[in-house]
Amino acid sequence: MLNINNKATEIKREILIHIARYQLEGILEKKLYALPRKMLPLHGTPFRCCVHHDREILSQRIIARLGHSIEDYDEEKQLSDYAAEALKREKPTGPMLTVIDEACNACIRACYMVTSACQACIARPCMTNCPKKSIHIQKGRALIDDAQCINCGICQKNCPFHAIIKIPVPCEEACPVNAITKDEDGKETIDYNKCIFCGACIRSCPFGAMVDKGQLVDVIRHIIEGKKVVALYAPAIAAQFRAAPGQLDAAFIRAGFHQTFEVALGADITAAKEALEFEERMEQGDILMTTSCCPAYVRAIEIYVPELLPFISETRSPMHYSAERVKEAFPDCISVFVGPCLAKRKEGFDDPNVDYVLSAEEIGALFVAREIDVAACEPVLSQNQPTSSARYFARSGGVAQAVQSRLTHPEKLKVRVINGLDKAGMKALKSYGRAASENKEADANLVEVMACAGGCINGPLVLTNPKTAGSQLQKYAESSS
Repeated sequence: MLNINNKATEIKREILIHIARYQLEGILEKKLYALPRKMLPLHGTPFRCCVHHDREILSQRIIARLGHSIEDYDEEKQLSDYAAEALKREKPTGPMLTVIDEACNACIRACYMVTSACQACIARPCMTNCPKKSIHIQKGRALIDDAQCINCGICQKNCPFHAIIKIPVPCEEACPVNAITKDEDGKETIDYNKCIFCGACIRSCPFGAMVDKGQLVDVIRHIIEGKKVVALYAPAIAAQFRAAPGQLDAAFIRAGFHQTFEVALGADITAAKEALEFEERMEQGDILMTTSCCPAYVRAIEIYVPELLPFISETRSPMHYSAERVKEAFPDCISVFVGPCLAKRKEGFDDPNVDYVLSAEEIGALFVAREIDVAACEPVLSQNQPTSSARYFARSGGVAQAVQSRLTHPEKLKVRVINGLDKAGMKALKSYGRAASENKEADANLVEVMACAGGCINGPLVLTNPKTAGSQLQKYAESSS
C-alpha cells in the first residue's frame, strides 16, 4: 500500500480545494473548465506522453470528485455540464467507487523477474526447486519462462541473493476479495457485486486510477442554501488534526455547519449494546460473536463467508446510532457523517438517517477553502462527552476493549483481533466460519474485525500519517470522561 505522501494524493486534494473554493465563490460552473490548464500549464513536465493527455485524465479526476461515475463518462460533455448536474443532484449515486480507465496503466500480469543481482551460482536453488522447471541459465543469469511460470514464488524464497523480485499489479494484489480483474485491453475493472468497498485499491494504485466518488459539492450546496447541516464526525477524524477537544467542533461551525455531533457518543451506545448481546449469546450457547461496526467486513461476510452471518453482532454501528439521534433532535436537518472510510459511504447510502458521507480529505479541503486553521479555533465544548473507550473505536482492538470494559464477567472473554482484511484475514474469517457452522470450539469467542490495518485511522481516505493520527487519537481519547 502506498504511503499517503505521494503525488497522486496531492493532485486529488488540490482538485478538492479548487472545487470547494469555486463553489463557495459561486463560480464553479463558470471557472471549472479552466482548472486542468491551471493545474497543468502547457510548458510543465508531463506525467504521460504529453500535457494534453494529462489534462484529459485530470478532467476525469475532477468529474469523479464531483460525484460522477467515470464508467458513464461522455467526452462530448464539458466540465461545466458535469458541475451543473452535480449542483442539481438530490442524492448521491452508487457505486461509491469508480475507475478512470484513461489513468489505468494496464500493468503487466503479476510475475516474478530475475534482477541483475543474480550470480548464476552453482547451487541454483531457484532452478532445482521450481515445480514447473521454468528457470534456466542464459548469459550468466537465471531467466524465468513466463509461459511456464505459475507465480508460486518458490524461486524468490530460495534465492540466497534476493535477486528475484515479484512485480505485482498493485490494485489486484491489494484487493482482499479478488474483485478487480483485467478487461480485454488489459485495463482494470471492478466487479461491484464482489467489491466490499474497503478502499484498499485507492491507496494502492500508483496511477490514481481507482477513485472514490465525491459528495463535497452536495454538502456545500446545502450549506450555501442555508440548510440545517449537521456534521457527525468519527473519532478517526478528530485524530486527523492537531487540535484540542472542541476545536474541531468550532471548525465545523465556522465552515458553515449548523451543529456537530461526536460519533464516539454513538460508539458508547454500540459498545453497551454489543456487550449485552455478547453475554446473551454466550448464555444461549453460541461459540462466538463478531463485531459489526466495520461495513467492509460485514459486506465481506455477506458475500464470501455467509456461514458466519448468524454470528455477526446485530448491534448497529456508531454512525447509525449517532445519525438516529441527530434526526430525532433535528428532523429537518441534513446529516453528514465525516470519516476516512469508503465503506461508510456505502453504509450511509443504505441508511435513511444519513444523507451524505464526507471523507477526511473532503473536510480538509473545505477547511482550506474557508481558510480555517483547526488548531487556532476557539473550542466549542459539548456538555455530552463520550468515554475514552468509545473514542478508541478508531484504532484496531478498540471495539473489543470497549465491549470488554462493559461486561459483567470480562474474564470469560477470549478476543481475537483481525487487524486488516487482506487475503490472510479473509482466510482467518473462513476458518471461523467453518468452526461456527460446525459448532466447534474456536480460539476466541469475540472476534473484532477492521478492514483497515491499524483501524479507521488508517482508512483509505485519511489526511494524516497513521502513526501521527494514532498519537493524536491517544491524546484525544485521554481527554474524555
